Amino acid sequence: MNTVSSALIEHEPTQAQRREITAAPSVAITPMDMIDRALSSNATPETLERLLALQERWEANQARKAFDEAMSAAKSEIPVISKNRVVDFTSAKGRTHYKHEDLAEIARTVNPILGKHGLSYRFRTSSAANEPVSVTCIVSHRLGYFEENTLTGPRDESGNKNSLQQVGSTLTYLQRMTLKAALGLAAAEDDDGKRSEEQQDSGPITAEQAATIRKLCEDTETDVPKFCDLMRVESIPDLPAAEYARVVASLEAKKRRMSS
Repeated sequence: MNTVSSALIEHEPTQAQRREITAAPSVAITPMDMIDRALSSNATPETLERLLALQERWEANQARKAFDEAMSAAKSEIPVISKNRVVDFTSAKGRTHYKHEDLAEIARTVNPILGKHGLSYRFRTSSAANEPVSVTCIVSHRLGYFEENTLTGPRDESGNKNSLQQVGSTLTYLQRMTLKAALGLAAAEDDDGKRSEEQQDSGPITAEQAATIRKLCEDTETDVPKFCDLMRVESIPDLPAAEYARVVASLEAKKRRMSS
């Protein structure tokens, strides 16, 4: 028997040692472990540099995983946010009426839950002169990973706001919407998004639309005073824009019946 064979037999583990080795849990080797070993073995600077880069990528990946886990846990705990604000005003475009939750109500609801899971958020804004307002919501995890969500919108020129108030109103709106989007908050039954639609549809019809209806009334021999009484308006130009499509469709159907 040669020396190598003797050494193998001499150092062969006993049955008890085999059981201990089998039962021992496997421990994943991290890049930092590799760096420690490289330092103890006097590795070259090039090797250490590559290992440090590997360590940075590993830490970034771990931070991303922690962020995803924290976001998933937080979203499962965030309740439906109460709509605590009512917007109701009348302008040249008609009445605007909707409910929404303001930024303070969202923050009051989500901040304790986000903090519990190591999450936080902040905003970055941009508002150059005569340009749209831009808001970026940045949601970060305590391990360093973060994600951004950006929205841009025009200055809010509704009401009698001055230039600074126009920017401030848009900033508040965009902060609220970017935060909701970044956290993936449900927008079920959220009628805030219908704002522009309601402004358009709640006002009276345009002069061109009024002329179209007058022409259809003439073509169908419709009594205009009776028509206005039926629609509960004083005159055709007072007809709500939301009713325009239905009225035109009805009059055109009457016109087709008369020509058939």
